Amino acid sequence: MMENVNINGASLAYMERGRGEPVILVHGSASDYRTWQDQQDELAGGYRVINYSRRYHWPNQKIQEGADYSMEEHADDLKAVMEETGAAPAHLVGHSYGAFLCLLFAIEHPDLVRTLVLGEPPTYTLYVSSTPKLPEILNLLVRKPRTAFAIMNFGIKGMAPARELAKRGNAIGAMRLFGETILGPQFFSQLSKRRLEQVDANATRAEFLGSGFPPLQTARVRELQIPTLLITGKHSHPLFHRLADGLEGLLPRVERIQFENASHIMHEDEAESFNRAVVSFLKRHSELTGSSHSSSG
Repeated sequence: MMENVNINGASLAYMERGRGEPVILVHGSASDYRTWQDQQDELAGGYRVINYSRRYHWPNQKIQEGADYSMEEHADDLKAVMEETGAAPAHLVGHSYGAFLCLLFAIEHPDLVRTLVLGEPPTYTLYVSSTPKLPEILNLLVRKPRTAFAIMNFGIKGMAPARELAKRGNAIGAMRLFGETILGPQFFSQLSKRRLEQVDANATRAEFLGSGFPPLQTARVRELQIPTLLITGKHSHPLFHRLADGLEGLLPRVERIQFENASHIMHEDEAESFNRAVVSFLKRHSELTGSSHSSSG
């Protein structure tokens, strides 16, 4: 049954399943709590699963014209969700924007996070600013040419044209173009009518025109001692593979897995494989930390 939690001036919809150590599912762009439908019941077999729709995402109130779509605000919301539901510390499972959010949150609040599962976080602000300038790209070309070319390709083919559509008021067109760039034409064309409706329901101009992603500091990522599972889909845009390579090299306690028949929404494309990998990871690290897999939360 859907519930609501009132935090930071907003009402956020969420579902709760199971008992045990808390697991919070954090969705990405063009998504809401429905993207985790294949995970919430599976994980609830051994954990207390909280699956919420982030601020401005369906069925929550939409963003007001002129308001910023702020990563920092979403991070504050995640902390408030934990506090209001009594779910701290928690295992965090995030996808895309939500994975970046979980990583940022863990850096700022390591005491509130048991483990991290990160599905292709767009951590390009480890290398350049949220809206990269030419000097930044040129500098990166010297240091990390493959990453620089991937960022340029993604910006030219995806972000820049999507932002132009958003500026003209076409939020749905912007989100669909952006989604096709991330997933690739083949995987995007295979989205069901229901999944496309979810994309459209969560399209917002502010996500393309707002403050974007905050900078990530290499040193702080290196210091993060939280066990992390980093997941990629083989058919995602090359940028996500370059970023995962960089993140894998920084995180001190990281494991990595790739799903061969998945694109960016790997938890939907290969739900069974994703669930097995996550349950195995969570169970091992629950045991390592001396917690019972089936203890009450």
